[in-house]
Amino acid sequence: MSGRGGGNPSGGGPAPHVPVLLAEVLAALKPRDGETYLDGTFGAGGYTRGILAAADCKVIALDRDPNAIRDGQAMVAEFGGRLTLIETPFSEMEEAVAQSGGFASEVESGPREANPTQQKTALLDGIVLDIGVSSMQLDQAERGFSFRFAGPLDMRMAQDGESAADLVNTRSEAELADIFYHYGEERLARSIARAIVHDRKDKPFETTKDLADLIGRIVHSKPGDIHPATRSFQALRIAVNDELNELANALHAAERLLKPGGRLVVVSFHSLEDRIVKVFLAARSGRGGGSRHAPVQGVEAPTFRLETRGAITATDEECRANPRARSAKLRAGIRTDAPALRPDAQVIELARLPDQPARKGGKRR
Repeated sequence: MSGRGGGNPSGGGPAPHVPVLLAEVLAALKPRDGETYLDGTFGAGGYTRGILAAADCKVIALDRDPNAIRDGQAMVAEFGGRLTLIETPFSEMEEAVAQSGGFASEVESGPREANPTQQKTALLDGIVLDIGVSSMQLDQAERGFSFRFAGPLDMRMAQDGESAADLVNTRSEAELADIFYHYGEERLARSIARAIVHDRKDKPFETTKDLADLIGRIVHSKPGDIHPATRSFQALRIAVNDELNELANALHAAERLLKPGGRLVVVSFHSLEDRIVKVFLAARSGRGGGSRHAPVQGVEAPTFRLETRGAITATDEECRANPRARSAKLRAGIRTDAPALRPDAQVIELARLPDQPARKGGKRR
């Protein structure tokens, strides 16, 4: 998504909507004439525009934010017939591709256990995902993503369902502590949760300032450190939007949608997201699990091959021009002709809080 993530994923002032690692994304995706690609995080359309400009191809672009869909209609008209824009989370990309129609290349899908309701799936030549919050969302005070702007404590990408205020004002102290610790890696998670539960008895939390002020009383920072509320706001945003489970579901869906030789490109902005992508690609390429002392038994054929072993990061020049690129990591895989596998248990485990029930097929039951 154009301008997503960066060094301060939960705050920061306005910034240009510059697609992070655009050249590297296009190099990994290798758009070609006549092919069909999916941009799972449309945003301001930075990656989509780059793909459409690179080749005479088609793009199915998704976004769960209705504002992005509304603002993207001009681009749909501009590329007449080559861009299909759909309002949906990227975890539902299989349904979105089926909805878009017009793709004749279909084969039987992978194991029925992996996707029992899907009998056939349209094949794509490439999928790109840019994980996290967009600069547009951060820069709109009324969306409630940033502690640097006075606004409602909202954080909902899709603008429906439970808001951050709902979560903060209703969850137990233990639940809040788990969210702050596991999703935000906040070492003072228990102290913050305890203070929230205490203070909300007198007045519920309604604004970003309400919560940021409370966290600032507990988390003390030195000059040059990130804002005290950064990790906690990140954690709430992930919880409100179920971001890690969305990512796990999307990775498995991409495996089912990509045809042999199709390319999966994922840009992430913090360690939780990157860990899930890294583990998924390692497992699916045959590089994950086991050791020379305890090798994996009955290894299935790899569904992806990797061109590079590590993540690709932004150049110093891009980081200077766009600070939000500092923490970006790009990982990519090329689909083999092996059948899609069952959802990876370790990926699903990484995406949920420790006390959350397991999800069949990576999806919430």
